[in-house]
Amino acid sequence: MLRLTELKLPLGHSEAALTAAIAKKLRIPPGQVGGFTVVRRGQDARKKPAILFVYTIDVEVADEAALLARLKDPHVKLAPDTEYKFVATAPEKFVRPLVIGAGPCGLFAALVLAQMGFRPIILERGKEVRARTKDTWALWRKNILTPESNVQFGEGGAGTFSDGKLYSQIKDPRHLGRKVMTEFVKAGAPAEILTEAHPHIGTFRLVTMVEAMRATIEGLGGEYRFQSKVTDLLIQDGQIKGVTLESGEEIASDHVVLAVGHSARDVFEMLHSHGVAMEAKPFSIGFRIEHPQSLIDKAKFGGSRQELGAAEYRLVHHASNGRSVYSFCMCPGGTVVAAASEPGRVVTNGMSQYSRNERNANAGIVVGITPKEDYPGGVLAGMQLQRHWEERAFAAGGGTYAAPAQLVGDFIKGRASTALGSVTPSYKPGVTPTDLSTCLPDYAIAAIREALVAFGREIKGFDMEDAVLTGVETRTSSPVRITRGENFQSSNVRGLYPAGEGAGFAGGILSAGVDGIKVAEAIALDIAARR
Repeated sequence: MLRLTELKLPLGHSEAALTAAIAKKLRIPPGQVGGFTVVRRGQDARKKPAILFVYTIDVEVADEAALLARLKDPHVKLAPDTEYKFVATAPEKFVRPLVIGAGPCGLFAALVLAQMGFRPIILERGKEVRARTKDTWALWRKNILTPESNVQFGEGGAGTFSDGKLYSQIKDPRHLGRKVMTEFVKAGAPAEILTEAHPHIGTFRLVTMVEAMRATIEGLGGEYRFQSKVTDLLIQDGQIKGVTLESGEEIASDHVVLAVGHSARDVFEMLHSHGVAMEAKPFSIGFRIEHPQSLIDKAKFGGSRQELGAAEYRLVHHASNGRSVYSFCMCPGGTVVAAASEPGRVVTNGMSQYSRNERNANAGIVVGITPKEDYPGGVLAGMQLQRHWEERAFAAGGGTYAAPAQLVGDFIKGRASTALGSVTPSYKPGVTPTDLSTCLPDYAIAAIREALVAFGREIKGFDMEDAVLTGVETRTSSPVRITRGENFQSSNVRGLYPAGEGAGFAGGILSAGVDGIKVAEAIALDIAARR
């Protein structure tokens, strides 16, 4: 097949118009266009109201080589082979690998291992996804935090309570992202995620998909063990030998996937105590901002456009104090959610359902920070910095898991908010109007103030007086990287495979899933080589 890129058509076009555009691009009669598949559909909204769909298409034609030689068009090439191919098959005898964590990374590591016959054991400190959902709602509705079962911990990982974004900027020459998407569709995701440029799923659908994938893994011989918190590693002469659970039970294995997520702070401390190779890494801190979704739709599309859905944005500003400020995890038509996992601390995140039809748009407005400049106190100093500002936010919110909030107009002017305006904050269990300048370092406050005004020049109304900032957003990514070699094993513990977002090798559902696949392949090849 041939792959056509940058094929542009107006909104509301017919199927016949797409066929005609393909024929025109290939300079052949429409009757010579064979079957075709939409690989990707994006949007070009630079000229409103003349918004266009932008397609990538795989098409069947006769004599591809002759056509390519005649066209010499950089937007017409041979279609790549995107079919996933397993790297090994489980031998007759082997020690079952362990997967610590049932988030996106652990889920795909376990799935691919199971598909190759390795019958992994999945150890998850939290609960299965539906029980976990009840615990999460208890925080949002009743101010009751369950430290082992919340937005951060439990089946599905932190991505379950998010917008369910499935796009990434990772390099993916083997098309492993396609494997992730295909498995999600098999588990019940809408087929359009295979073609949309910015696909998303939403929380409610993710819950049922996670359950379906668990059933697949168990059907292939995998084993899930919930509420099975790993508290120690068994290491002998630089080789992993298994793990110890909080119950005291030991489970032996020569291959352990460490896919614990970016909030497993007790695990980071345990690894550090064992001397497992780790380093502090950069991450970002900031607030959540909320606007009426209608304001964003008008700025991006010229108004509400049903065929385009809720509008998104991506913003970056380089502040005069040298800090970079950017929008993070933008959730169109979504809500700001309580994402704490430790008592006495407040953390925010964003979430959307598949419909994206809530009143507000929200996004993190965050500032990049680095170990050298901002937390030079050692490997775990970034984690301690997170805790410090989460505690400040808890206090500023009133000590009840309510979050501190401030109107954008007041924040820019440097005055405390005493009441809310036309934008109703979506954060549950509620917000406390206050002065957010006590909830982040001075350099971050200054940079965000400057950035909001700059963003208002890019998106009219972004710096509107009544837009709401809610604090704090500190879990943008892991504060540590658990270093590993080209074989995906820990730099100094053989058989330990740090993976995903918590280990510092992914950011988001798709990249975490891809990293899980890579680690599963590395384990399969290592076991096969020992035959």
